[in-house]
Amino acid sequence: MKALIIKSPWIDMIFEGKKTWEIRGSNTKIRGKIALIKSGSGMIYGEINLVESIELSLTDYQENRRFHGVASEAAGELPYKRTYAWVLDKPRIYKEPVPYKHPMGAVIWVRLTE
Repeated sequence: MKALIIKSPWIDMIFEGKKTWEIRGSNTKIRGKIALIKSGSGMIYGEINLVESIELSLTDYQENRRFHGVASEAAGELPYKRTYAWVLDKPRIYKEPVPYKHPMGAVIWVRLTE
């Protein structure tokens, strides 16, 4: 299984159902169930379904703040040259976070061993 590394407070907003788009500077072909790692914690906090990756225009980004949670004053321009919304669905937080071994160089994705 793959795990996506996400910083706070964004990961908390995802688990609370307040954020269903993860904004990234690259497209992804990964779909299905993935784990979520809180950046810097060394722990997997839960799972989510990654259902789609959509390239956004500035208008898309500005008109859909309710999905990505970026404050309006920070939405005046796209955060990346090419900006994508990774669409997330069905968050499931674990009762207890699960430790994992962080590989050197992993910044966005971690391949988890079962």
